[in-house]
Amino acid sequence: MKKYIVTHSEDERKALGELASKGKQKSQKILDALILLGCDEGEYQTKRSTNEEIARVLQISMRKIDRVKKRFVEEGFDVAINRRKGSRIYAKKTDGEFESDSWNGHDYGQLLALCLKFIDDLC
Repeated sequence: MKKYIVTHSEDERKALGELASKGKQKSQKILDALILLGCDEGEYQTKRSTNEEIARVLQISMRKIDRVKKRFVEEGFDVAINRRKGSRIYAKKTDGEFESDSWNGHDYGQLLALCLKFIDDLC
């Protein structure tokens, strides 16, 4: 049983074909477009390639093909091609108050002068 069945409209196939043929995109975007074109089972596809054939020709893993198909089926055409933005939120390690207190009123010019003096004293 096939888990993710990819079908494209004529417009989607045209957009994927243009994306893959121009070559002015990121390599992963072009690979995703080629995978989606090869896996299409819609009425506009003349010959469907198997996942094994696609993996062999593009020299990618079967797992990547499954991930791209899953992303297309679950999240849509745009997300499958353009990827999704990261949703992870990172906590700040420092705040502005910490940085201003850490130099004890010295500006960076004074700090640089102190560092250069220290280096001269070592040599």
